[in-house]
Amino acid sequence: MANFTREAIKSAFLQLLEDRPLSQITVKDIVTACGVNRNTFYYYFQDIPSLVEEMVKDDAQRIIRKYPRLDSIEQCLDAAIEFAMAHRRAALHIYNSANRSAYEQYLWRVCEYGVERYVETLVAGRHMREGDREVLVRDETCLAFGVVMYWLEHGMREDLRDPIHRICELKKGFVEEVIRRSEESWQAAIEQN
Repeated sequence: MANFTREAIKSAFLQLLEDRPLSQITVKDIVTACGVNRNTFYYYFQDIPSLVEEMVKDDAQRIIRKYPRLDSIEQCLDAAIEFAMAHRRAALHIYNSANRSAYEQYLWRVCEYGVERYVETLVAGRHMREGDREVLVRDETCLAFGVVMYWLEHGMREDLRDPIHRICELKKGFVEEVIRRSEESWQAAIEQN
């Protein structure tokens, strides 16, 4: 029952967030929308910012469970924009609020997870020079994060999937080439020793 109530509060909040900016939503609005009292809300959440934080963390965990393996950067970026595409207005309302940092942390975590899974798939059974994998993951995570942040900053006006797929098509082979070069460098270092 407790989990049901917690989820009902989150669902009511998300519905409200689809209709209006975060700054215009009160605890009273949330409890009225889901049919519980204020004490029940405060039993589960300290305040609205803690509710936002839990929701974005939960969604990040959901995406991580949904994508245990990623075979392309496109899949990573698709995962990163999944919540925003499903809840455009809510995502923009969070992004344009004082709780923006919670959404940015969520987005970074999803991007980093996706890139790590993708690189892990490509590196399986291969060797890279020490530190190269971390540099590659950080570089590709920054790229993915930056693309989505640019899209959010510009009001999510376009469907981001087409530009994502096009840039990935243009960059095809880049990550594989970085891994190949790192492996060659690792092999050369082994042969010198």
